[in-house]
Amino acid sequence: MLDTALDAGVSPETLRKIESGRIATPAFPTIAAIADVLSLSLDDVWAEINQPDGEVEPTRSDRTTAYWFRTS
Repeated sequence: MLDTALDAGVSPETLRKIESGRIATPAFPTIAAIADVLSLSLDDVWAEINQPDGEVEPTRSDRTTAYWFRTS
């Protein structure tokens, strides 16, 4: 988590707050930077956060680091 935050140019605390939902609507540049570090396309991130509740169907094989973009 520390490396991801630093590589994205955000503080580890900010990343923790996003992950835990304490920052419910992070700024777009922040999400774009984190997605870039995680090698996720913004399309994949958008698809992930717009899945109906209870329906999680990954758009790529390794989604273990992307689930936290969900805020609900």
